[in-house]
Amino acid sequence: MLKSLLILFILYVAVPHCHGGCAEVDSMTEAVAGERFLLGCISCKRREEVPAHTTVDWHFRPKGEEEFIHVFHYDYPKPTILYEDFEGRLEWHGTEGTQDVQVGAIFLHNVTFNDTGTFLCTVQRTLFLPLDNEYVTVQKEVELSVVAVANPELTAVISEIMMYVLIVVLQLWMIVVLIYCYKKISAEHEAREARKALKAQNRPLESKDKCDGVHLE
Repeated sequence: MLKSLLILFILYVAVPHCHGGCAEVDSMTEAVAGERFLLGCISCKRREEVPAHTTVDWHFRPKGEEEFIHVFHYDYPKPTILYEDFEGRLEWHGTEGTQDVQVGAIFLHNVTFNDTGTFLCTVQRTLFLPLDNEYVTVQKEVELSVVAVANPELTAVISEIMMYVLIVVLQLWMIVVLIYCYKKISAEHEAREARKALKAQNRPLESKDKCDGVHLE
């Protein structure tokens, strides 16, 4: 689930809302049975100023099979599921509101162990250039494995460890600061008391000196 949320965050924040910040992030490859999984597919357009029309096709090859099955097609604004085994389980989650698609991701709902295999994303883009149109085809494979229980991600484990380490370091630093402040305040207090004591000792001598030149008759 954490993997899906991570790639979803990247797709939403880094790519669809800012064409200039498009980044071709690889899809995650491990899904959990019974949950949903985001099949990522990003093909950035190199020349942003050139208008384009893009279609996205997804094919699936079950584990142990040789042939790919055409399961999904997207041509703005309509997504189409082409294979009955995925009917109601595939949902377009790519670029919205334009035919110039750069993110061709789809959600696979209610993942089953039969979904283990290779998913092939094919992005076909037509660039409308002044002299002649240019046709570009990009393909990306996702080797999907399905597990019963999600494995803890190394990055998540490291992040959690670093969080606890940071908390401990901050607490130790606060203790050191408190000790330093206490010692400084204590030293200033002792110095102030010493100055007060010194002044108290000097006052009788000053009073006696003022009376040295006075003669009583």
